[in-house]
Amino acid sequence: MAAAVAAAVLLGAGGAWVLYGSPWLRVEKVTATGTEVLTPRQVLDAAAVPVGSPLATVDTEEIARRLRARLSRIESVDVVRSWPHGIGLEVTERKPVLLIKKDANFVEVDASGVRFDTVPNAPKGVPVLELDAGRSPSLRRFDEERLLHEAVGIARDLPEAVARETLRVRIGSYDSVVLELSRDRTVMWGSAEQGVAKARALTALLKAAPKAGHFDVSAPTAPAVSGS
Repeated sequence: MAAAVAAAVLLGAGGAWVLYGSPWLRVEKVTATGTEVLTPRQVLDAAAVPVGSPLATVDTEEIARRLRARLSRIESVDVVRSWPHGIGLEVTERKPVLLIKKDANFVEVDASGVRFDTVPNAPKGVPVLELDAGRSPSLRRFDEERLLHEAVGIARDLPEAVARETLRVRIGSYDSVVLELSRDRTVMWGSAEQGVAKARALTALLKAAPKAGHFDVSAPTAPAVSGS
């Protein structure tokens, strides 16, 4: 019995040494995947994984926290141990659904309403917000921040094919939202309510009347077109 206990202790000590003290299971390689706008090098530099440390001691949660804090474009990241010598950083980037003009630059806003980066050039297929609610009587109830979130919800509801053709989202008040499409077309959207139904109605109208100049889906059960 004593011999068995001693053997177990030795095995445990040996296993601990292999994990924490030996040169065999240490971080030698760090890789980054899933990047689109960011580069793998940016992710690796921000992660600052301690190369040479025992793989078992690497704090994966701290690395993930550090990446999200240093690179606001990162929405989520999985930090994975790849035995015997690797750490993998699996990144998911935020994607803009709306842009806010700021001087000569554009602020990217994701589907959750998070402003996550400022870029000099507008990404293709992402509409620009034009907020002109200064005279709106509803501004007391729906301030500019609330209207921004309404615009984000509208942009999020747009089918990808329609979003690519949407140049601007103009908001005059909570229930006065107009989309400006390519080829000088406009869409009266109304409020952000019933966004999915409005998107479905707009898709149908665009197919049925491809040459129309104005579309009204503010009442999605009774959509209308004009200027065809």
